Amino acid sequence: MEETRHMRPVATRILAILIGGISLILLYGGGALLELGGTSYYLVSGIALAGTALLLWRRDGHAATVYGLFLILSVAWALYESGLDGWSLAARLVAPGALGLFLLVPRVLAELNAEARKLGTWTVGAGLGAIILAFGSAAFSRDNAILPLPTVQTAFGDAAASTDWQNYGGTPSGTRFSPADQITAGNVHELKVAWTYRTGTLSNGTLAPFEATPLMINNKLYLCGHNGTVMALDSASGHELWRYDPHVEMTASTKLNPLVACRGVAYAEVDPSEKGAKVKGARCARRIISPTADARLIAVDADNGRACGDFGRGGAIDLRDGLGEVKPGYYHVSSAPVVIGGNIVVGGLVLDNQSTDEPSGVIRAFDVRTGRLAWAWDIGRPERTGMPPAGQSYTRSTPNSWAPISVDPRLSLIYVPMGNSTPDHWGAFRSAPSEAYASSLVALDAATGRARWHFQITHHDVWDYDVASQPVLVDIPGSNGVTPAVVQATKTGQIFVLDRRNGRPLKRVVEKSVPQGPAEGDWLSPTQPFSIDMPHFGGDRLRESDMWGMTPLDQLWCRIQFRKLRYGGMYTPPSVTGSLVSPGVGGGMNWGSVTVDPQRSVVLTNANLVPHIVRLIPRSWARGATKGITGGGAGEFNDVNVAKGTPFQVVRTGFTSPLKMPCIKPPFGVISAINLKTGKTLWSRPLGSGRDAGPLGIPSNVPLPIGTPNQGGSIVTRSGLVFIGATQERTFRALDLKTGQELWQARLPAAANATPMTYIASNGRQYVVVAAGGYPPFDPGHLGDYLVAFALPR
Repeated sequence: MEETRHMRPVATRILAILIGGISLILLYGGGALLELGGTSYYLVSGIALAGTALLLWRRDGHAATVYGLFLILSVAWALYESGLDGWSLAARLVAPGALGLFLLVPRVLAELNAEARKLGTWTVGAGLGAIILAFGSAAFSRDNAILPLPTVQTAFGDAAASTDWQNYGGTPSGTRFSPADQITAGNVHELKVAWTYRTGTLSNGTLAPFEATPLMINNKLYLCGHNGTVMALDSASGHELWRYDPHVEMTASTKLNPLVACRGVAYAEVDPSEKGAKVKGARCARRIISPTADARLIAVDADNGRACGDFGRGGAIDLRDGLGEVKPGYYHVSSAPVVIGGNIVVGGLVLDNQSTDEPSGVIRAFDVRTGRLAWAWDIGRPERTGMPPAGQSYTRSTPNSWAPISVDPRLSLIYVPMGNSTPDHWGAFRSAPSEAYASSLVALDAATGRARWHFQITHHDVWDYDVASQPVLVDIPGSNGVTPAVVQATKTGQIFVLDRRNGRPLKRVVEKSVPQGPAEGDWLSPTQPFSIDMPHFGGDRLRESDMWGMTPLDQLWCRIQFRKLRYGGMYTPPSVTGSLVSPGVGGGMNWGSVTVDPQRSVVLTNANLVPHIVRLIPRSWARGATKGITGGGAGEFNDVNVAKGTPFQVVRTGFTSPLKMPCIKPPFGVISAINLKTGKTLWSRPLGSGRDAGPLGIPSNVPLPIGTPNQGGSIVTRSGLVFIGATQERTFRALDLKTGQELWQARLPAAANATPMTYIASNGRQYVVVAAGGYPPFDPGHLGDYLVAFALPR
């Protein structure tokens, strides 16, 4: 004691104050958590740190001993709760270990009495050694088992697809497979930027994202910009050949809505010499069909970019016709149209959660040459297939289809993924026809628009679990011949495999009981369908021990919130107290859909694992809420919804800590490969790193494979390469289909939250092209209008 008597105890006092402050937080929060039925660890930790702080203040060397014992206790508790999961261990042990290092600083040790100092040093050292041992064991225990790819070739019709890219999903069936094979696992590391094109359509203040997947036909790329401007580029150089500006006025409601997107265009060939054609010769024999941000559908000559005068009125039709009142920003088409049997088929996005009186979700087909209405499928009036009589409209507030559509010309069927009647989270007002078709996959007759069959994914959907992914059509060979199938990914993280002739499950589907207790005045289905023969990518049922944080303090905060929220597993209904919805409102799988390798019978999917909080606000409580969406941290997606006509307004927020990091442990997003024939997962990997994300939205610049929230899809090539952007991170990747190993990556000026495409150009080179436009809820500060093409060196 004599050696420290004359030293000013500056270091120990500062450390005592720091540890004492942390102990107060742990004591208060730990007590609150214990009262909610949570673990007692944080309360015990608070007591241990309070003792450490008191002893430090007294310059008693036993402070280090107490803290060392606390570290050993923390390691034992962390291993008990989370096993050898590295991310879970990091949240529990990194910060306590770092704080323990301060107790070994020579100045701190010098200020402590000598009698207990040696024992404390050894105890802290033992605690730090236990932490290192735990992390080392976690690193060596990772399961990297890879199941072999199927060796039997399948008979999928897309196996011999063109090296052009003629449809949004590569082919009408949406497999996103390309037979191009110049770029291989052996040379993909040589990929370089071949050219970059900017659309020039990103206006100041807009949150409308650039998510287009171009078409490549006759050595030209065709794409649409933020507002629906259509462009044609030389496929080899990226040089702009022509541009058609539909003169869209981007109102405030469209500029500030991150759901207003033009994800693709359609291509059609017509015979302008047909009877009734207004234009003779070859003009507009090849035409590009594109939606605009102000709800028009335009037809442009693919050769020169001029409006097709015989289509609608001067080359355009107004999709608001027949919809009744359409407030600005309440209706537009975000997905590429499809062409079948001489008709263009479109759905439409109806703005979520604003009112029980919004535009219809009618599905329509228009003559590809004239733009005349061929048929309409109005859920509320299925017998009426034409325009409504004057003064009337299609049935309002019926389920809409905003996701990509697929077609089967052989069966003459159109596969339409359906959303909900708006608003999403309180559904007592919905009609019987809307209940029947909402959140379903519907097969429409291509000639008449009549529903031939439908399969409901979610009954009485109050979670915003739209069927948001493009249906993918495949042919599965079996002992009784080839079965035409449709693979449907969902926001619930499930994959359903159905017979596309009649909608009957080819992989078993069972009805399981789900949580009950609807909001006042509403009702719930007692069961929901589960696809039990295919893997689930919506995340496991959450437990308190799954809560995560950058430090034990924000992890404690997340644990308290988890205990306060209503949560009983998947399909926990929204509530006034606030419900944890997992998967979140963005999925699971969203509009990026799945990719199918038809030669190897492999399905690829990228999925989100981040939950959301949905809180119902009784209208008597609410004051002046308006629609708004904000982004920020990883997985952050906050919006306020008026839901006029229901007893509640709705507030949806990301389940994030005060540091704006997800409250669940990583990964937050994964990419996986599944054997379609057996339903077995071949491999699953985190998708994306934390380089462009971090606490409070500040980029960490550390490329740890944390797996980020994602929007967008993948493609696969005959050479066994998977190309994908999709992540919150501004990076484009190539993976090995066999193992999921990352083989190549490139940094981009904005995140590639779009589906890429690939083709062989006129110069004989294979190009891989992706739109780098960003996604406002992920990172509103880094949006772009870049189209970036990669190729091997000449």
